[in-house]
Amino acid sequence: MMRELRFGRKGVAKGQAKNLLVFLHGYGADGADLLGLADVLEPHLPGTAFVAPDAPEPCRGGGFGCQWFPIPWIDGSSEVEAGAGLAAAADDLNGFLDARLAEEGLTADRLVLVGFSQGAMMSLHVAPRRDKEVAGIVAISGRLLRPEALAAETRVKPPVLLIHGDQDPVVPFSDMAKAGDALVAAGFRTYGHVMQGTGHGIAPDGLGAALQFIRERLA
Repeated sequence: MMRELRFGRKGVAKGQAKNLLVFLHGYGADGADLLGLADVLEPHLPGTAFVAPDAPEPCRGGGFGCQWFPIPWIDGSSEVEAGAGLAAAADDLNGFLDARLAEEGLTADRLVLVGFSQGAMMSLHVAPRRDKEVAGIVAISGRLLRPEALAAETRVKPPVLLIHGDQDPVVPFSDMAKAGDALVAAGFRTYGHVMQGTGHGIAPDGLGAALQFIRERLA
């Protein structure tokens, strides 16, 4: 049963968007956490609608935020629960993306996903398995889930920008290279930007790299 995701929206009026940028937040946060980035990006991305959904479940690891799926080492869930949560959230997100594209009157090649942490994991998991290729994926401070399954389950190969802080204490910096290796091996155009001295967050240079990539993809 697909769950409807609540979301916030900024940017151009409905029906006027030429592009759609969807922010996917991290574990324990919510859509509003990233939607503020629209204020920074909008002057550089005219004609863009910015949308940020809340993940479908309340965060089991405590706090007031949401989660896309449980994380065993944080919340004590099982690997089976985590896998089932990922599969359910992928269905929810696919339905959400289809609905927003239809609502804005846009095709998949005008859509960019920007995910942070668990949202980056969702972006990298969902986009390659969709029927139609999105314009690009920006995966910040995340990891590629189930890299061994990527090549076999890939249907489309959108370009990917991986961004990671080299001092990340939450999602190890080494996960960036692991994701890059698997993506390149599966035939994805893959780009990387290292945020020097940055922990688990989005530094100005990382946001700048993301903006440049997005502008090129939507040109």
